[in-house]
Amino acid sequence: MGGPSLQAALLRAWARCTARPGLRARWLSLMAGKEAPPAPAAPPSDRKARGARVWEEAQNPPKRVRGSEVEEQPRKLPKRKIVLLMAYSGKGYHGMQRNLGSSQFKTIEDDLVSALVRAGCIPENHGEDMRKMSFQRCARTDKGVSAAGQVVSLKVWLIDGLLDKINSHLPSHIRVLGLKRVTGGFNSKNRCDARTYFYMLPTFAFAHKDRDVQDETYRLSAETLQQVNRLLACYKGTHNFHNFTSQKGPREPSARRYVLEMYCEPPFEREGLEFAVIKVKGQSFMMHQIRKMVGLVVAIVKGYAPESVLERSWGEEKVDVPKAPGLGLVLERVHFETYNQRFGGDGLHEPLDWAQEEAQVAAFKEQHIYPTIISTERHERSMAQWLSTLPVHDFSATALAASAAAAGSGIQDPSSMDGSDQDTD
Repeated sequence: MGGPSLQAALLRAWARCTARPGLRARWLSLMAGKEAPPAPAAPPSDRKARGARVWEEAQNPPKRVRGSEVEEQPRKLPKRKIVLLMAYSGKGYHGMQRNLGSSQFKTIEDDLVSALVRAGCIPENHGEDMRKMSFQRCARTDKGVSAAGQVVSLKVWLIDGLLDKINSHLPSHIRVLGLKRVTGGFNSKNRCDARTYFYMLPTFAFAHKDRDVQDETYRLSAETLQQVNRLLACYKGTHNFHNFTSQKGPREPSARRYVLEMYCEPPFEREGLEFAVIKVKGQSFMMHQIRKMVGLVVAIVKGYAPESVLERSWGEEKVDVPKAPGLGLVLERVHFETYNQRFGGDGLHEPLDWAQEEAQVAAFKEQHIYPTIISTERHERSMAQWLSTLPVHDFSATALAASAAAAGSGIQDPSSMDGSDQDTD
């Protein structure tokens, strides 16, 4: 059974062997019983042990990692550009801007950067070099100056609960009230179109010079408030404010600044003392500019200076302009109209208007800013002391002559010891 088939298979094998001399000789030996049949093929594992190549080894080897790095790196969180809405009381601080290498002068940014690192949203080395997180602030509020609406831009890791974590590492008089995503190249200083400050002062500052400079019973009349607002309105527009800062000469183009509005709100009473708030909005302000704008109007209303000195102060002649105390100056709001028009409605970014945070801003002012101004004024009487220096000013003389007269009188101007407004230069 199967004889013919077996014979046919042998004939076919014989035909293949005769075609190849080496196989033919081996076949003849096998038929004669001189060679054992070949052993069955070893399994792949045995072949590999004897050095034979298998298909899997022909694949490209996995990429090696350098040094001590592990093959599977943990996924890094992406950094994102954001802005933070901040409010703070500046009493006890040497301004907003951090001064590396001057640890004895504590600033608002010192506490903020420390909180960012401890919250885990920036690496520790970014706190040592703030340029690594592209940090920028809208305004460099100076010593003692507070803010209800400061805005800073920076790159962070957007971790969960970021605002709460930052605030948990900040003192109660510094709060981050809002956070928004912005474009990658956003710069809070350069993108800011305008800044609004307010200056809070006791209304007895507007009392006539013949009255007691510390008369707490004084109440601002409607007629005097009208006069104050008429004088403040003169600042609107573009003027040469070189006499309102020590940083600029009369012919420097950067001394020309644009003021959008300036006015005094109706007075209000706190703890038996009447206060008023002067608001000013401008593109930017120089060091001491707002305090001198307020100081000159106070001097005119009290009767120490003629109204003509206001117009003369914008000329090239050097005019002695008194500088009101730093207490009471607050950065209230920063404006981004141009940015909002371009990106606020693109569907990707929110407009920077902070409407939802208004209640928090108002609450912070009531809890931290107004009480600090009122209590400090009551205990230190900075406004009353400054008012007592106005008689030594000679508004018809140059600033140099007036300074010499003040030095000769022995009266120390308390305004020289307080903060200033400084958001650009």
